[in-house]
Amino acid sequence: MAVHEHPHRTSGFHLPTFRRNGSASDGATTATVATTAARAYAFASLRLLTGFVFLWAFLDKTFGFGYATPSGKGWIDGGSPTKGFLSSVAAGPMESTFHDWAGAGWANWLFMLGLLGVGLALVAGVALRLAAVAGTAMMALMWIAEWPPAKHLSDGTVSMSSNPFADYHLIYAVVLIALAAAGAGVTWGLGKLWATLPVVRDHSWLR
Repeated sequence: MAVHEHPHRTSGFHLPTFRRNGSASDGATTATVATTAARAYAFASLRLLTGFVFLWAFLDKTFGFGYATPSGKGWIDGGSPTKGFLSSVAAGPMESTFHDWAGAGWANWLFMLGLLGVGLALVAGVALRLAAVAGTAMMALMWIAEWPPAKHLSDGTVSMSSNPFADYHLIYAVVLIALAAAGAGVTWGLGKLWATLPVVRDHSWLR
């Protein structure tokens, strides 16, 4: 039903305008966009830094830059990326198993390929779901190897564990899962392009 305004009516009542409400809505929208952008940049920064952690570990263990791996002891020089760590495991239910794995060729290759693959995926922003699965498996094994719940090592000495559960391996695993869940490869990464590939479109677990 149409409503017509008559000139002889001089009522002081006026319908409220929506201009002010529109401005508030525009402000809220702008704030939401800014928050979304800030969140995307924060996740992208976290992704790149975490990727660098994995890539640096791979490069240092491969070439022996003199940090965690002494010069001349790198993988390329014939050193073993797993022997030192796994042979020093001194607590936990898999202590003897890790000792058996220490220095094995297959263990070295799996460990180094894991570091490289997860690092490249995070830096490029692609295959974050695969990286989360592989990285979480690696962190779980390393957590078991260090076995934070132990107060004492197998020889009776104090373990000096700072926390019986939440150590940096657990934090890295949660970060990897969060990055994959948030789709953090789009900002500062190739995630959007990666998602358009036919094989990735057909198999969402590759994202």
